[in-house]
Amino acid sequence: MDVVADLHVHTPVSDGRLSLDALPSAARAAGVETVAITDHDRLHPDLDAPVTVRDGITVIRGVELQVETATGRLDLLGYGVEGTAGLRAELDRLQRDRIERARRMTARVEDRLGVDLDVAFEPGVGRPHVARAVDESDADCDYAGAFERFIGDDGPCYVPREVPPVDRALSLLTAACPVVSLAHPFRYADPEAALELAPQLDAVERYYPYDAPVGTERLDAVMERHDLLATGGSDAHDERLGIAGLDTAAAARITSRLPDAQP
Repeated sequence: MDVVADLHVHTPVSDGRLSLDALPSAARAAGVETVAITDHDRLHPDLDAPVTVRDGITVIRGVELQVETATGRLDLLGYGVEGTAGLRAELDRLQRDRIERARRMTARVEDRLGVDLDVAFEPGVGRPHVARAVDESDADCDYAGAFERFIGDDGPCYVPREVPPVDRALSLLTAACPVVSLAHPFRYADPEAALELAPQLDAVERYYPYDAPVGTERLDAVMERHDLLATGGSDAHDERLGIAGLDTAAAARITSRLPDAQP
């Protein structure tokens, strides 16, 4: 499949590396025409409309929210985001929680390793920033080891985030976004439980590059039953785009639901 739209991309305002300035050239190098910026718990501050054009590349303002459900945590993607007061207030709360969580994890790691870590406690901070600081410190521990030994979900320095319940998150997202999608459905321990959200969604991320999907026939059946759109993307945290995403026809079905692009 020729990928022309990569609808799951992170930038340095959360835990990615691709800046908006570098985005057009990265997109062209990958043959991608449309990119959705879906930073964690944050709208990119330099995107001032739901859909814009930057140096010939269509850029969709999006967001990725982790939510709490009865069976575990899931990730939702919102596309074409309008900055409603309710969503902005929740994103501000989540950023405050992220900063406090990073402070607590950093202190725990420093205490265990006997080092000082250079972590910027600012909006967008997350575990990758702590892990990078460990890797760059005098500690005998690299980035992967920081997760494996300290800040992974079961690690001794891990601190959970306070994420919104799914009903509240869906209410906020549907009020602000023309398209709300379930991210990477086969990444969860219980994909069937995750897909129970289908009646409340507009789309499901059908194409992504990891945890190779099994049972996609079941996913396709759920999408057909509930008339859901397909989204897709690289979940890019580096500068590579187009590893996964949508072809021309699937991309057009998404963009037809979004506001017109602003120059």
